[in-house]
Formats: sequence, structure tokens, C-alpha cells
Amino acid sequence: MGLWRIDADTLASSRFVVSALAEATATLMALATASAPHPGQRAWLDHHLPAYRERLATDPVTALLVTAQLGSHWIPDYLTPTPSGEADPDFYDELAQIRDTPAEVAQADLVVALGRPLPDQLNRRDLPERSADLLDWVWTHAVLPSWKSRRQVLEADVVARTRQLSRGGWAAALDDIRPGTRWLGGGRLQINAYDYPPREISGAQLLLVPVTPRQGWASWAEPHRYALVYPCSGVLAGLNLSPAAGALARLLGAGRAAVLLRLDTPKSTTQLVALTGQGLGSVGRHLKVLLEARLIERRRAGRSVLYYRTSTGDVLVQAQD
Repeated sequence: MGLWRIDADTLASSRFVVSALAEATATLMALATASAPHPGQRAWLDHHLPAYRERLATDPVTALLVTAQLGSHWIPDYLTPTPSGEADPDFYDELAQIRDTPAEVAQADLVVALGRPLPDQLNRRDLPERSADLLDWVWTHAVLPSWKSRRQVLEADVVARTRQLSRGGWAAALDDIRPGTRWLGGGRLQINAYDYPPREISGAQLLLVPVTPRQGWASWAEPHRYALVYPCSGVLAGLNLSPAAGALARLLGAGRAAVLLRLDTPKSTTQLVALTGQGLGSVGRHLKVLLEARLIERRRAGRSVLYYRTSTGDVLVQAQD
């Protein structure tokens, strides 16, 4: 298994961060695989996939580069630079790390990812620039228009996991963070199920980076920073609350409607507070009324209580579409 050995100081300095570049890279992966694991994300994918495919159809070299980058279980290191750990890094500052990659480094990373020599069409020195240009396109066309909503989902996930961490320790915060990742105790973090030698990261900073697509990877800038990019627990779909929001707001009140609309997937009270911008007391009162009206249900997941819409709640929301 892929194993990281971590000391107490590394755990103490670990933090959750949001990365616009990681979000754009995960979105590129979703477009490249035409993957929408949640039904609500299908509409987003159907909207953006034709333009993405047209973009690659006009640039066969970049299309082949995407296949080389994402066509195996190993993502080339240069495509996933480790975030700096800054609170709110600029997308283009992050993207510069890819654009400035030496050509020979990018080619070597791609050979490792492919497990074989590069095809002749990719024996060229502009691969980092092509990778950066495509990510810039994905950011501009597929991420930036919904970045405000995406940030809300990502920040809600950070709030929820920080709460898990404070209540149940690293096992509670990390065990379900991404497939194959588990906190094993004794300073051992399993990051995937592959048979790689253990990696000693004691003394470094561990960054945990949520993204909204169902993608994830590990990266490192040895010896100082290591990162786990993971799919967040919220779902991007459903955060555009028009036109249903107006109709439901008149029926239930704006605050209560906002809570109901965001419960298409299970969410904790803490997540709802972050997503709606309402206070904890207000969200609690709305949940109580919605429970009494049998528009939502709740269930316990570990130390958290998650709320979600019932079939009646779904019917009420769908009737407004």
C-alpha cells in the first residue's frame, strides 16, 4: 500500500486549503473521462462536454497529451503541483508552476505515467505550455462561472471535516476522505492501495485539498509539503437555486427554502451553515420545522448527524421546476 509516516509535529501543522488549480485539474479529469457520478452533475457535464470535445478536436496534439496524462493510474507529477498552503492562492500563480515546468521534466513525468516511451507526436518542448493552456481554458469556461458556488461547497466540507477532527481525531477526519485512504494509527497514513514503499514525511506540512468532482490524487514538494486532494462530501449540483428558490421562498420562507434545496444530498448542520450563510440557530430552527413537516429526515454518520430530503421533500422541490 502507499503509506506515509507522519510525526506529531506534522499532524499539528496540517491544514485544509482550497486550491483553484486543483479544482480546475479535477474538472479536467471529469471532462476527460465524461464522468458524472452524481445524477445532479449530469446536467453540468452535458452542458460543458461538447465545448471541451470541440476544443480538443481543433488541437490533436493536446488531445493526445490529455490521453497520455490521464490514461493510466499514475498522473504525471508536473500536472499536479503541490499547493503552496496559502489561504487563497491566485489561480494564475498556481498555474505558473505548470507553465514553467522544464520540457525535459514534463516528458520524463509522462514516460513514468505511461510506462513506455512517448509517442513521436509528444516529443516536443511545449508540453507544459499546452497543459497550462488547456487548464486555463477549463478554468475560464467550466469552473470560473460557478466558482462562487464551488467555493461554498469546498468551504463547507472543510468546516465539517475540521469538526470531525476536533471530535474524533485524525481517524474520523481521514478514514473516508478518498478511496483507499485510512488513518492506521501509530503515525501511519495509508493514501492508496498501491504497493509503493513507505514515504517518511515527518517534519513536513500536510495539506488536505477538497475538490468538487469525484477525483483525487497525492502530490508532494519534497521535503517541505505533501498534499492529499480528495473529493469533498458536498455536491456542486443544486447550488443554482433558481427558479425553484423563488417559488419555495414564497411558500416556506427564504431561509427554510435555502436549507431544503441544499439537502438533495446528506449534509450536516455545520455544512448547511457554511453553504447558506445563515446562523447556527436559524438553520437549527429550519431543520426542526422541516423534520416536523416530514420534508427531511436525519441519520447519524459516525459522530455527525446528516440531514437529507425525503421523497415528499423531493416532490415539493421538483414541483417548482
